[in-house]
Amino acid sequence: MHLLARLSVITALLAGLTATAAAEIDPDDRLYFSWDGYRIAHYRSPPAIPVEGGTRVDTAGVRSLLEQPKKPVLVDVQPVGWQDGIFLITKPRLHLPSSIWLPNVGLGEPGERLERYFSTQLEQATGGDPLRPVILYCTADCWMSWNAVKRAHGWGYQNLYWYAEGTDGWREAELDLVTGTPVPLPADY
Repeated sequence: MHLLARLSVITALLAGLTATAAAEIDPDDRLYFSWDGYRIAHYRSPPAIPVEGGTRVDTAGVRSLLEQPKKPVLVDVQPVGWQDGIFLITKPRLHLPSSIWLPNVGLGEPGERLERYFSTQLEQATGGDPLRPVILYCTADCWMSWNAVKRAHGWGYQNLYWYAEGTDGWREAELDLVTGTPVPLPADY
C-alpha cells in the first residue's frame, strides 16, 4: 500500500472509522469528518459507507420491523433552523407515522445541549431499554441519520437501524406521511 494511502487510512482510523470504511471514503471527503468519525459538513450527499453500530434498512425492511411484536422507535432527525433554543419551522415537516422528531441531533458536532436533548429523548422513547429497536432517518442523501445512529451506538443502543432513504423513500413507495412536530428543546438543557 502506498505511503499516502496508509496515512489516509490511519487518519480515518483516528477519526473513529473502521479501516474498511476509511478505505471506502473518497480522499476529498475525509475533510468532512471530525476526529471522532462524525460527518461535520456537506450533509446533503449520499452516505457511501456503513454506519458503525447500525444496520441499513430499506423501505421494505422498515415495514417489516414495524410489524414485529416489539415495535421499534422511529426517530426523525431532519434538521431545522433554530435560534436561542427555539426550532424555527418555516414549512410543515411530513414524516413516518408514530415518529418522534428530534431536529438537529444528527449534526456532527451538536454541542452539549443537543446531545443531552437527544440522549434524554432517546432514553424516554425506548423506556431506557438499549435493546429496543430504533430506526433513525431524515431524508435521502443525508448524513444526519448516519451520525445519529453512530452517536446512539456510542451510548450503548444495540438494535439500531439506519433508514437512509428516509421520508423520500417512504413517499416514493406511496406510503402515508403525517405532519410532524418537533419535541421541544427544554431551556434547561
